[in-house]
Order: sequence, then C-alpha cells, then structure tokens
Amino acid sequence: MNPTRLIKPDFIVINMFMNYEPAIGLEIHTELKTKTKMFCDSANDPNETHPNVNVCPVCMGHPGTLPVINKEAVEKSIRTGMALNCVIAEHSKFDRKNYFYPDLPKGYQISQYDMPLCREGWLKIEPPSLKASASQVKKIRIQRIHLEEDTGKLLHTGDGSHSLVDYNRAGVPLMELVTMPDLVSGDELIKFVKELQLIVRYLDCSDADMEKGQMRVEVNISIKKAGEEKLGTKVEIKNINSISAAARAVNYEIERQAEILEAGGKITQETRGWNENKGETFSQRTKEGSADYRYFPEPDLPPLTFTKTYIEELRSRLPELPLRRRKRFAEEYGLNSSQIEIFTTAKKLGDYFENVASEISEWDKIKGDEEISEEHKKQLYVLAANYLITQLPALMNAAGMEINEIEGLKMTPENFAELVAKIHHNEISSTGAVGVMKIMFETGAEPETIIREKNLGQVSDESELELAVDRVLANNEKATEDYKKGKVETIKFLIGKIMAETHGKANPQIVEKIIEKKLKQ
Repeated sequence: MNPTRLIKPDFIVINMFMNYEPAIGLEIHTELKTKTKMFCDSANDPNETHPNVNVCPVCMGHPGTLPVINKEAVEKSIRTGMALNCVIAEHSKFDRKNYFYPDLPKGYQISQYDMPLCREGWLKIEPPSLKASASQVKKIRIQRIHLEEDTGKLLHTGDGSHSLVDYNRAGVPLMELVTMPDLVSGDELIKFVKELQLIVRYLDCSDADMEKGQMRVEVNISIKKAGEEKLGTKVEIKNINSISAAARAVNYEIERQAEILEAGGKITQETRGWNENKGETFSQRTKEGSADYRYFPEPDLPPLTFTKTYIEELRSRLPELPLRRRKRFAEEYGLNSSQIEIFTTAKKLGDYFENVASEISEWDKIKGDEEISEEHKKQLYVLAANYLITQLPALMNAAGMEINEIEGLKMTPENFAELVAKIHHNEISSTGAVGVMKIMFETGAEPETIIREKNLGQVSDESELELAVDRVLANNEKATEDYKKGKVETIKFLIGKIMAETHGKANPQIVEKIIEKKLKQ
C-alpha cells in the first residue's frame, strides 16, 4: 500500500474515499502528577533513571499487602472531568481487570469498570481564529473518565534474545479518558489531543509529555458506507508516541480499510500497532472484549461516595482554562489569534505578558497622559506582545533556558513595561530597543540606565536629522535619482543608510518624511 495515495490528485482514489465515512474514538491514558503512586506510598517520579527503585510490596503485588486509595489522584481526575463538562459520580468504585503480562506484577490491574468517576462530558475543537462561526466548532463527546494504575515498562534487548522489566512505573496513577466515535480525521485528532494536553497542564494534573509516556493515545477507528447508520468493524491502534504519529496512523488506516472494503473483503476486529519508520499499521492480536478481562469489584478497596458539597468545593478550585484565557486575551488586550495561541500554549510566557500589561498603564501615565484610552492601552499591549514573542524566546534559547524558566528572568516585567513605553513614545528605535532588551535580559538593568550609558536614545529632532539626510543623499546620487524616477522602494535603502549614519538612533518615521520632502522639491 502506498501511504502517500491520499494526497495524490487521482480522481478514482478520491472518489473511493468519498464513499466512506470514518468514525474515530480515542482512549487517552494520562499519568497524573502526584507525590506517590495510586495505591501505595512508593514515589511517583517520572525522572527516576535507575530501574526498580520506586517499588514496594504493595505495588509489586506481594501476598498479604493491601492497597490504599490516593486521594490526590482521585481529585485530579474529578477536576479534569469538571473541566471537560462531565457529570461527576456521587458513587464510584474500583474493579479488578484480570490479565497476565510480565509488566503487571499482581496478575491483575486495579481499574474502574461500570462506575467511573466522570461520564457524559464534551470538549469543543475549533479553528484557531477567534471569529470562527458556530458551524466550524465541533463538540467531541466524552464517554467516561476513570482512574486506574499504570503497568511497568518492558525493555527489549537489541538482539531480541530477552526482555527486562522496570517496575518503577507500576502503580502510578493513570487517568483514562474515552471519547465517543465523533472524530473523522487526523486533523481533528490533533486539535482534540492538543487541547486536552493544555487543559491537564493548566489543572496541574500532568505534564502530559508524550515523549516521556506521560500521555498515551490509542485510536479506535472504523469506516462505513456514506449515509449508513451502523458503524463498521472497529480496529484499535496502539504504540503511538506522538500526536502527529497518531494523525498519520488514522489517515493510513482509513485508506487501508477503504481498500479492503472496495475489494470486497471484511475488516478484522483487532489491535494493530504503528510502525513509524514504515508509516503503516501492522496486526498485533485480535481484540479482547470486556468479558475476557473478567472484571469484578476490587475486594480490598471501599466504594467511594462524594457529597455535593465536596464536589462543588473541588469545582470552586478550578483555574482559568485555555478557552476562557483565549477569549479574555482578545477582549482585554486586543491581541490577534496567533499571539493569543502562543500565550495560551506557552502559559508561563503568557503569565509574564500579563505582568507586563499590568505595569504598562502606569508607565504611560508617567509620560504625561492624564487619561489613557482603552485603544491606547491595547496599542501598548500589542507592542509588548510583539517584542516578547519575537525576541525573548531567542534570548532564552541562547542562554540555555526553557520558556518554563521565565519566572527566573533578571528582566522584570516592570522594566520591560518601561522599555515598551519608551518604544511607543519614540524615545528609542526598534533596533536600539532590541539591543537594550538583550542587556536587560543579561543584567537586569533598567532601560533608562542602559539607554543613557550606551547613548541609545532615539533622535527625533528634525534639524539634527536633516543634516544626516543631506549627507546620505549627497553620497547616494543614484538611489535618489531612482526614487525620483518612480522606484519608491529605494527609500528603504536610504533610510537604512541614515540609520547606519546615526548608529540606529534616528527616528525612522521622521527620517522618511524628511527624505520624501527633500526629494519632491
């Protein structure tokens, strides 16, 4: 099968796929960020590099040991359900899911079967534009969210002669979210999983790093004839280590199943893996049903009961979530969709921006404005956002810092707000501002001090700038003649020469006006 066929301009292939409708559901496992494991006091440390260190008789399944429920894990699962508009159960319980595999030390997994913590929720996915119409927003239904314990990790030798087991992960709290089969493409999958990642990070429930296995996506996919109500035979895809890989697996599987049905074949209900190198799925085993796991209530754990008061108390502790943050940043700061998405995804960068924004009005008042209009404020906010997005990540990267370390910056929000005010009031050029920002980042010095010591203040005095313009025009006769002949883009070249002449201190807007005035005489 050719994995690229979906993008070829082949009418027959395109027509074949138009005959079918995909139905895609997701099972997403997320390791919760807790101090200890789900049912014991062994450390939950995803950064532990030594195998079989964070283990104890309970998580290793020794006879006679008893599990104890981790309250923090339960609360984080419930808060996730609240953020996803779920009905929160007033009564829940844990069950035993029985199967035998080397990474499962007890020979069963403590999970939840018929009484999950959360059910019947939804998450909206929409285009990045904040002006998307209602028809462009899609609600993906969430069937359930339940809590279980993770398994150990199998490590296979390169020659395939044997495998090793690391039980550090065994017993780590694992939240499983199951959607209804409402997605229809790899693009929708990407939007859903990325939004879910953001939500659990905002809730501080998990870092949800797929590369570290903290979030794992499994895909259930079937296709049916267009217009039919009954879903096709379901195939599960596992072993997916990134969001983009999950999308590619979906697109490949749609093609594979469509080709089988077009040839008169039948889809086998099975579990398939994803081979990233080959870009294709492969058969692993026939799919088990719930009866194969022989679920029964966990006898060593009591049932859970949550009062309405307790549930509402948890709800009151929910933070601002990504959707609300996007809308607020648009309304309060006047930022565009691209800026908002950056500040929403890189939350700590967005937090730093908000600290800057809270200082901006005060700095503008110092410059003599008795009353600042909302429009004026938003101009300053947008200017601050532009410099933070275009300049700060590069400075942090050069210093070997991650964006999440932004709270440790020497450059304070107050000083950055002062720099923005100076840029806005033409006290420093954009080129000079970049240099000042670099020094602020490295030393924490105030912009006023840096500008004075480095003599970087912007020159806006027309009489002084006219002298520089006259010198540049005299030394660039060809460029001036080209401009007079209609090549108006030449003015950028001349402005650049004047900026060099003044060591970047000239006000480019005033320079442009002077040049135009002189060349039109």
